[in-house]
Amino acid sequence: MAEAYPAYEERPRRRGRKLLIGFVVLLLVLAGLLAVADRVAAGVAERAIADQVKQEVAKQDAQSAPPKVDVGGFPFLTQVLAGRYEHISVVLTDVQGKVQGDAVSVPRLDMDARNVKASLDTLRSGQGDVVAERVDGRGTITYDSLAKLLDRPGLKLGEQNGKLAVTAPVDILGAKFTVNGTADVTVANGKVALKFKDLTAEGLPNLPLARRALANYAQAISINVPLPQLPFQLNVRKVEPKPDGLVVTADAKNVPINSVR
Repeated sequence: MAEAYPAYEERPRRRGRKLLIGFVVLLLVLAGLLAVADRVAAGVAERAIADQVKQEVAKQDAQSAPPKVDVGGFPFLTQVLAGRYEHISVVLTDVQGKVQGDAVSVPRLDMDARNVKASLDTLRSGQGDVVAERVDGRGTITYDSLAKLLDRPGLKLGEQNGKLAVTAPVDILGAKFTVNGTADVTVANGKVALKFKDLTAEGLPNLPLARRALANYAQAISINVPLPQLPFQLNVRKVEPKPDGLVVTADAKNVPINSVR
C-alpha cells in the first residue's frame, strides 16, 4: 500500500500544470486581442487625421495623392487616455502647388508632428483643438519647377558639388553662347534667394561689353523665388541643392493639426 502514495501526489501536480498552461494561454490571447484593438483604434485615428490633412492641402490651393498617416507610440490606447501622442508622421506625395499662377511640383513632403495634445473630452465631444508642440517638414522641389519660375527660355538647373548649377543659352553681342555657373541658395522671408555668380560662357570675347552683358544676365536670374504655401503653418528654414531637386526644410511650433469645433 505504501507504494501507491506517489501516484496520488502526481495528480494535483498535473492539474496545477494544466491550470498554469491554461492561464498563460489565456493571457496570450488577451494580449493579442488588446494589440489588435490597439491597432484598430490607431487606424481609425490615422484615417481621421488623413481627412484633416486633405482639407489642409485643399486650403492651400494644392493637390496631392492621398496622405499616408502613421500614429507612433505603443500602446495607442494609453496615449488616448493621457491625451498626448508621442509622434504622428504624415507623408504627402505628388504634391502640386501654385506660385504666381505657375505649378510647382513637390514629389514628396514628409511631416512629423511631436507631442500632439488631444484630450479625451475633445475626442468624445468634438469640441476643441488637436495641437502639436512641434511639426518638422522636409520636401523636395523639382528643378524643372524652379526653372519655370525663373522664366528664362532654355534655362536648366541641377546640382553640382552641393551647389545649384545653371546652364542656359544666351545672346550676347548678336551671337549665341551657353552659360554655365553656380548660385548661392539661401532663405529670405520665406522665399528662396538665388544669387548666381562666376558665370562663364565658352568662346565669349574678352571685351568689357561682353563681360557686362554676362554679368547683367547673372543679375537678372538672381531673384527671390516665392515658395508654395506649406501645410500646417510650416516656415522654411533651410534649402539645399540635391541631385533630385531643391530640398526644403521647414518647421512650426504649437500647430493646430485639427480644429474639430
